[in-house]
Amino acid sequence: MHNTGVLLINLGTPDNSDNQSVYRYLIEFLNDPRIIDLPKWWRWILTHFFIVPFRYKKTAQAYRKIWSQEGSPLLLNSRKLQSALAIALGQNYHIEIAMRYGNPTIQSALQKMKHCHRLIAIPLFPQYSSAATGSAIDKLLHELASQWNIPEIHIIRDFYKNTGFIESYAAIIQKSIDRIKLDSILFSYHGLPERHINKSHCRAPCDRLTACPSITGDNFYCYRAQCYMTSSLLAAALGLEKNQYKVVFQSRLGRTPWIQPYTDILLANLRQEGKKNIAIVCPSFVADCLETLEEINMRAREQWSLSGGSKFIFIPCLNDHPLWVKALAASIFQLS
Repeated sequence: MHNTGVLLINLGTPDNSDNQSVYRYLIEFLNDPRIIDLPKWWRWILTHFFIVPFRYKKTAQAYRKIWSQEGSPLLLNSRKLQSALAIALGQNYHIEIAMRYGNPTIQSALQKMKHCHRLIAIPLFPQYSSAATGSAIDKLLHELASQWNIPEIHIIRDFYKNTGFIESYAAIIQKSIDRIKLDSILFSYHGLPERHINKSHCRAPCDRLTACPSITGDNFYCYRAQCYMTSSLLAAALGLEKNQYKVVFQSRLGRTPWIQPYTDILLANLRQEGKKNIAIVCPSFVADCLETLEEINMRAREQWSLSGGSKFIFIPCLNDHPLWVKALAASIFQLS
Protein backbone atom coordinates (compact mmCIF):
# COMPACT_ATOMS: atom_id res chain seq x y z
CA MET A 1 0.00 0.00 0.00
CA HIS A 2 1.17 3.55 -0.79
CA ASN A 3 1.45 5.43 2.51
CA THR A 4 2.22 8.86 1.04
CA GLY A 5 0.43 10.64 -1.76
CA VAL A 6 2.23 13.21 -3.88
CA LEU A 7 0.03 15.67 -5.76
CA LEU A 8 1.63 17.69 -8.55
CA ILE A 9 -0.57 20.70 -9.38
CA ASN A 10 -0.21 22.75 -12.53
CA LEU A 11 -2.29 25.62 -13.88
CA GLY A 12 -4.49 23.88 -16.40
CA THR A 13 -5.45 23.09 -19.94
CA PRO A 14 -8.64 22.78 -21.97
CA ASP A 15 -9.82 19.26 -22.74
CA ASN A 16 -9.36 19.90 -26.45
CA SER A 17 -8.37 22.69 -28.79
CA ASP A 18 -11.82 23.31 -30.26
CA ASN A 19 -13.62 26.60 -29.60
CA GLN A 20 -16.10 25.28 -27.05
CA SER A 21 -13.49 23.48 -24.96
CA VAL A 22 -11.35 26.60 -24.80
CA TYR A 23 -14.43 28.73 -24.01
CA ARG A 24 -15.29 26.53 -21.01
CA TYR A 25 -11.70 26.57 -19.84
CA LEU A 26 -11.40 30.36 -20.01
CA ILE A 27 -14.70 30.83 -18.17
CA GLU A 28 -13.46 28.66 -15.30
CA PHE A 29 -10.02 30.27 -15.30
CA LEU A 30 -11.11 33.91 -15.36
CA ASN A 31 -13.87 33.47 -12.79
CA ASP A 32 -11.24 32.71 -10.15
CA PRO A 33 -11.16 35.69 -7.75
CA ARG A 34 -7.39 35.30 -7.44
CA ILE A 35 -7.05 35.80 -11.21
CA ILE A 36 -9.43 38.72 -11.67
CA ASP A 37 -9.40 40.17 -8.17
CA LEU A 38 -12.57 42.24 -8.50
CA PRO A 39 -16.01 41.95 -6.86
CA LYS A 40 -17.82 38.78 -7.95
CA TRP A 41 -20.55 40.49 -9.99
CA TRP A 42 -18.05 42.69 -11.86
CA ARG A 43 -15.73 39.73 -12.51
CA TRP A 44 -18.68 37.69 -13.86
CA ILE A 45 -19.73 40.47 -16.22
CA LEU A 46 -16.18 41.05 -17.46
CA THR A 47 -15.59 37.35 -18.02
CA HIS A 48 -18.87 36.44 -19.71
CA PHE A 49 -19.50 39.58 -21.76
CA PHE A 50 -16.21 41.39 -22.39
CA ILE A 51 -13.21 39.05 -22.20
CA VAL A 52 -14.06 35.48 -23.15
CA PRO A 53 -16.48 36.18 -26.06
CA PHE A 54 -13.79 38.24 -27.79
CA ARG A 55 -10.85 36.03 -26.87
CA TYR A 56 -11.78 32.34 -26.95
CA LYS A 57 -11.55 31.82 -30.72
CA LYS A 58 -8.11 33.42 -30.91
CA THR A 59 -6.95 31.39 -27.91
CA ALA A 60 -8.32 28.20 -29.48
CA GLN A 61 -6.33 28.93 -32.64
CA ALA A 62 -3.20 29.28 -30.52
CA TYR A 63 -3.88 25.95 -28.81
CA ARG A 64 -4.40 24.24 -32.16
CA LYS A 65 -0.90 25.32 -33.22
CA ILE A 66 0.70 23.34 -30.40
CA TRP A 67 -1.84 20.52 -29.92
CA SER A 68 -0.50 17.07 -30.75
CA GLN A 69 -2.28 13.86 -31.68
CA GLU A 70 -1.84 12.76 -28.06
CA GLY A 71 -3.39 15.96 -26.73
CA SER A 72 -2.35 18.96 -24.64
CA PRO A 73 1.42 19.47 -24.34
CA LEU A 74 1.07 20.58 -20.72
CA LEU A 75 -0.89 17.45 -19.83
CA LEU A 76 1.49 15.17 -21.72
CA ASN A 77 4.56 16.75 -20.10
CA SER A 78 2.89 16.48 -16.69
CA ARG A 79 2.15 12.78 -17.20
CA LYS A 80 5.75 12.12 -18.21
CA LEU A 81 6.91 13.84 -15.03
CA GLN A 82 4.42 11.79 -13.01
CA SER A 83 5.77 8.53 -14.44
CA ALA A 84 9.41 9.48 -13.95
CA LEU A 85 8.83 10.65 -10.39
CA ALA A 86 6.95 7.44 -9.52
CA ILE A 87 10.03 5.45 -10.53
CA ALA A 88 12.36 7.75 -8.59
CA LEU A 89 10.27 7.63 -5.39
CA GLY A 90 9.38 3.96 -5.34
CA GLN A 91 6.37 1.93 -4.29
CA ASN A 92 5.65 3.72 -1.01
CA TYR A 93 4.47 6.81 -2.89
CA HIS A 94 1.32 7.36 -4.92
CA ILE A 95 1.82 10.11 -7.52
CA GLU A 96 -1.04 12.02 -9.11
CA ILE A 97 -1.21 15.12 -11.27
CA ALA A 98 -3.99 17.71 -11.18
CA MET A 99 -4.86 20.95 -12.88
CA ARG A 100 -6.19 23.99 -11.07
CA TYR A 101 -8.46 24.57 -14.06
CA GLY A 102 -9.68 21.83 -16.37
CA ASN A 103 -8.88 18.13 -16.08
CA PRO A 104 -7.71 16.13 -14.26
CA THR A 105 -9.21 18.06 -11.35
CA ILE A 106 -7.77 18.34 -7.87
CA GLN A 107 -10.91 16.65 -6.58
CA SER A 108 -10.47 13.62 -8.84
CA ALA A 109 -6.80 13.30 -7.89
CA LEU A 110 -7.61 13.39 -4.18
CA GLN A 111 -10.21 10.67 -4.68
CA LYS A 112 -7.51 8.41 -6.07
CA MET A 113 -5.34 9.05 -3.00
CA LYS A 114 -7.97 8.61 -0.26
CA HIS A 115 -6.05 5.61 1.08
CA CYS A 116 -2.91 7.72 1.69
CA HIS A 117 -2.19 8.74 5.28
CA ARG A 118 0.07 11.61 4.23
CA LEU A 119 -0.22 14.08 1.40
CA ILE A 120 2.61 16.13 -0.10
CA ALA A 121 1.23 18.75 -2.47
CA ILE A 122 3.49 20.62 -4.88
CA PRO A 123 2.00 23.52 -6.85
CA LEU A 124 4.42 23.52 -9.79
CA PHE A 125 4.99 27.27 -9.80
CA PRO A 126 8.58 28.12 -8.84
CA GLN A 127 7.83 31.72 -7.81
CA TYR A 128 4.92 32.42 -5.47
CA SER A 129 1.92 34.36 -6.71
CA SER A 130 -1.58 34.48 -5.32
CA ALA A 131 -2.93 33.98 -8.85
CA ALA A 132 -1.14 30.64 -9.33
CA THR A 133 0.31 29.15 -6.13
CA GLY A 134 -2.24 30.78 -3.85
CA SER A 135 -5.14 29.69 -6.03
CA ALA A 136 -3.92 26.09 -6.22
CA ILE A 137 -3.50 25.87 -2.44
CA ASP A 138 -6.88 27.54 -1.90
CA LYS A 139 -8.60 24.96 -4.12
CA LEU A 140 -6.69 22.06 -2.58
CA LEU A 141 -7.69 23.00 0.96
CA HIS A 142 -11.29 23.55 -0.12
CA GLU A 143 -11.46 20.04 -1.59
CA LEU A 144 -9.73 18.49 1.42
CA ALA A 145 -12.23 20.17 3.74
CA SER A 146 -15.04 18.09 2.21
CA GLN A 147 -13.31 14.80 3.11
CA TRP A 148 -14.20 12.95 6.29
CA ASN A 149 -10.63 11.80 6.84
CA ILE A 150 -8.08 14.53 6.24
CA PRO A 151 -4.51 13.25 5.85
CA GLU A 152 -1.37 14.79 7.25
CA ILE A 153 -0.61 17.58 4.78
CA HIS A 154 2.68 19.06 3.60
CA ILE A 155 2.77 21.77 0.93
CA ILE A 156 5.91 22.74 -0.94
CA ARG A 157 4.79 26.28 -1.65
CA ASP A 158 7.52 27.69 -3.88
CA PHE A 159 11.02 26.73 -4.94
CA TYR A 160 12.39 29.73 -6.82
CA LYS A 161 15.83 29.39 -5.17
CA ASN A 162 15.89 25.65 -4.59
CA THR A 163 19.33 24.32 -5.49
CA GLY A 164 18.00 21.36 -7.45
CA PHE A 165 15.61 23.55 -9.43
CA ILE A 166 18.38 26.02 -10.31
CA GLU A 167 20.89 23.32 -11.24
CA SER A 168 18.32 21.50 -13.41
CA TYR A 169 17.40 24.61 -15.38
CA ALA A 170 21.03 25.69 -15.65
CA ALA A 171 21.93 22.31 -17.18
CA ILE A 172 19.19 22.62 -19.82
CA ILE A 173 20.19 26.20 -20.63
CA GLN A 174 23.87 25.33 -20.88
CA LYS A 175 23.19 22.43 -23.23
CA SER A 176 21.02 24.67 -25.44
CA ILE A 177 23.54 27.50 -25.78
CA ASP A 178 26.83 25.63 -25.53
CA ARG A 179 29.45 27.08 -27.93
CA ILE A 180 26.91 29.48 -29.44
CA LYS A 181 27.76 33.19 -29.54
CA LEU A 182 24.82 35.20 -28.23
CA ASP A 183 24.15 38.89 -27.71
CA SER A 184 21.80 38.23 -24.80
CA ILE A 185 19.89 35.55 -22.89
CA LEU A 186 16.35 36.47 -21.87
CA PHE A 187 14.75 35.04 -18.75
CA SER A 188 11.07 35.51 -19.59
CA TYR A 189 8.54 35.07 -16.78
CA HIS A 190 4.77 35.05 -16.80
CA GLY A 191 3.56 38.55 -15.97
CA LEU A 192 1.13 39.78 -13.33
CA PRO A 193 -0.86 42.98 -12.95
CA GLU A 194 0.98 45.59 -10.89
CA ARG A 195 -1.85 45.57 -8.36
CA HIS A 196 -1.02 41.96 -7.46
CA ILE A 197 2.43 43.11 -6.35
CA ASN A 198 0.82 45.91 -4.33
CA LYS A 199 -1.51 43.42 -2.64
CA SER A 200 1.45 41.22 -1.70
CA HIS A 201 2.52 44.03 0.69
CA CYS A 202 5.85 44.60 -1.02
CA ARG A 203 7.54 47.45 0.88
CA ALA A 204 11.02 47.15 -0.60
CA PRO A 205 12.52 50.23 -2.31
CA CYS A 206 12.09 49.40 -6.00
CA ASP A 207 11.18 51.37 -9.13
CA ARG A 208 9.70 48.18 -10.67
CA LEU A 209 11.55 48.89 -13.89
CA THR A 210 15.02 47.70 -12.95
CA ALA A 211 16.15 44.71 -10.89
CA CYS A 212 14.41 44.10 -7.57
CA PRO A 213 16.46 44.25 -4.37
CA SER A 214 17.34 41.05 -2.52
CA ILE A 215 14.45 39.32 -0.79
CA THR A 216 13.85 40.28 2.82
CA GLY A 217 10.81 40.52 5.04
CA ASP A 218 9.80 43.64 3.09
CA ASN A 219 9.30 41.78 -0.19
CA PHE A 220 8.97 38.17 0.96
CA TYR A 221 5.86 37.53 -1.17
CA CYS A 222 6.88 39.72 -4.10
CA TYR A 223 6.61 37.63 -7.25
CA ARG A 224 8.77 40.04 -9.23
CA ALA A 225 11.54 39.91 -6.63
CA GLN A 226 11.47 36.12 -6.67
CA CYS A 227 11.79 36.13 -10.47
CA TYR A 228 14.86 38.33 -10.22
CA MET A 229 16.30 36.05 -7.54
CA THR A 230 15.82 33.00 -9.77
CA SER A 231 17.49 34.85 -12.65
CA SER A 232 20.44 35.89 -10.49
CA LEU A 233 20.99 32.32 -9.30
CA LEU A 234 20.71 30.94 -12.84
CA ALA A 235 23.15 33.55 -14.10
CA ALA A 236 25.61 32.63 -11.36
CA ALA A 237 25.29 28.93 -12.18
CA LEU A 238 25.92 29.69 -15.85
CA GLY A 239 28.77 32.13 -15.21
CA LEU A 240 26.90 35.04 -16.84
CA GLU A 241 27.76 38.67 -16.25
CA LYS A 242 24.93 41.15 -15.64
CA ASN A 243 25.21 42.55 -19.15
CA GLN A 244 24.74 39.12 -20.70
CA TYR A 245 21.14 38.51 -19.64
CA LYS A 246 17.82 40.31 -19.25
CA VAL A 247 14.76 39.67 -17.07
CA VAL A 248 11.42 40.22 -18.81
CA PHE A 249 7.74 39.45 -18.33
CA GLN A 250 5.29 38.06 -20.89
CA SER A 251 1.56 37.33 -21.30
CA ARG A 252 0.10 40.68 -20.26
CA LEU A 253 -3.62 41.16 -20.89
CA GLY A 254 -5.83 44.25 -21.03
CA ARG A 255 -5.02 47.87 -20.34
CA THR A 256 -4.17 47.68 -16.66
CA PRO A 257 -0.43 48.07 -15.90
CA TRP A 258 1.50 44.80 -15.64
CA ILE A 259 4.95 44.23 -14.20
CA GLN A 260 7.80 45.30 -16.45
CA PRO A 261 9.92 45.13 -18.53
CA TYR A 262 7.75 43.47 -21.18
CA THR A 263 9.18 40.67 -23.30
CA ASP A 264 7.90 41.93 -26.65
CA ILE A 265 9.02 45.51 -26.00
CA LEU A 266 12.51 44.40 -24.99
CA LEU A 267 12.81 42.29 -28.14
CA ALA A 268 12.11 45.42 -30.19
CA ASN A 269 14.63 47.41 -28.14
CA LEU A 270 17.32 44.77 -28.63
CA ARG A 271 16.87 44.98 -32.39
CA GLN A 272 17.12 48.78 -32.25
CA GLU A 273 20.44 48.30 -30.44
CA GLY A 274 21.63 46.07 -33.26
CA LYS A 275 21.44 42.78 -31.35
CA LYS A 276 20.89 39.79 -33.61
CA ASN A 277 21.42 36.58 -31.64
CA ILE A 278 19.40 35.72 -28.54
CA ALA A 279 18.16 32.81 -26.46
CA ILE A 280 14.96 32.76 -24.39
CA VAL A 281 14.08 30.56 -21.44
CA CYS A 282 10.94 30.69 -19.27
CA PRO A 283 11.84 29.83 -15.65
CA SER A 284 8.36 30.50 -14.24
CA PHE A 285 7.20 27.33 -16.02
CA VAL A 286 8.38 23.80 -15.29
CA ALA A 287 6.52 22.22 -18.23
CA ASP A 288 6.20 23.46 -21.79
CA CYS A 289 2.72 24.76 -22.52
CA LEU A 290 0.84 27.42 -24.50
CA GLU A 291 2.86 30.28 -23.01
CA THR A 292 6.21 28.76 -23.93
CA LEU A 293 5.46 26.85 -27.12
CA GLU A 294 3.13 29.31 -28.85
CA GLU A 295 3.75 32.70 -27.24
CA ILE A 296 7.53 32.45 -27.13
CA ASN A 297 8.68 29.79 -29.59
CA MET A 298 6.21 30.91 -32.28
CA ARG A 299 5.07 34.51 -31.80
CA ALA A 300 8.23 35.91 -30.21
CA ARG A 301 10.35 34.01 -32.71
CA GLU A 302 8.33 35.50 -35.57
CA GLN A 303 8.65 38.99 -34.10
CA TRP A 304 12.43 38.56 -33.88
CA SER A 305 12.70 37.24 -37.42
CA LEU A 306 10.48 39.92 -38.99
CA SER A 307 12.47 42.65 -37.25
CA GLY A 308 15.69 41.38 -38.79
CA GLY A 309 17.02 39.28 -35.95
CA SER A 310 19.16 36.29 -36.85
CA LYS A 311 19.50 33.56 -34.21
CA PHE A 312 16.58 32.81 -31.88
CA ILE A 313 17.16 29.90 -29.52
CA PHE A 314 14.13 28.64 -27.62
CA ILE A 315 15.20 26.79 -24.48
CA PRO A 316 12.68 24.17 -23.31
CA CYS A 317 11.29 23.88 -19.81
CA LEU A 318 12.30 21.25 -17.27
CA ASN A 319 9.52 18.83 -18.27
CA ASP A 320 10.76 15.37 -17.17
CA HIS A 321 14.50 16.11 -17.29
CA PRO A 322 16.33 13.59 -15.05
CA LEU A 323 17.95 16.30 -12.92
CA TRP A 324 14.55 17.90 -12.28
CA VAL A 325 13.01 14.54 -11.36
CA LYS A 326 15.93 13.94 -8.99
CA ALA A 327 15.50 17.39 -7.42
CA LEU A 328 11.76 16.87 -6.90
CA ALA A 329 12.34 13.46 -5.38
CA ALA A 330 14.96 14.89 -3.01
CA SER A 331 12.53 17.58 -1.80
CA ILE A 332 9.87 14.93 -1.19
CA PHE A 333 12.25 12.59 0.64
CA GLN A 334 13.20 15.46 2.97
CA LEU A 335 9.60 15.57 4.16
CA SER A 336 9.39 11.81 4.70
